[in-house]
Amino acid sequence: MAACPSRRLLDTISDKWVVMILAALGSGPDCTGGPRPMRYSELSRLLAGVSQKMLTQTLRTLERDGLVSRTVTPTVPVTVHYALTGLGLSLHEMMRGLKSWAETHMDEVLAHRAERSGTP
Repeated sequence: MAACPSRRLLDTISDKWVVMILAALGSGPDCTGGPRPMRYSELSRLLAGVSQKMLTQTLRTLERDGLVSRTVTPTVPVTVHYALTGLGLSLHEMMRGLKSWAETHMDEVLAHRAERSGTP
């Protein structure tokens, strides 16, 4: 597994904040809408608990990998929007499938956890 070429990419896309940012940009603030651009401050508010440093680093990584685009509008102050690219949208769709699986099987997984830990 250490030599698997996809390992570096999987390490990136399995990060908690990557998943949360992709979900936010792909589904909007209530996770039920469609993809739309968001400003940094909106993402920061939406992703409660993310530090400014972590959000900045994660957005840069996603932009570097072609999953997110960054659009700067020369206003006062400068306006910056982040949006999913086509590549990012395709990954978002895959993650929606994983989310659907988790929602479908959550009770079963929790029952197994309780059974194994000895708690009812």
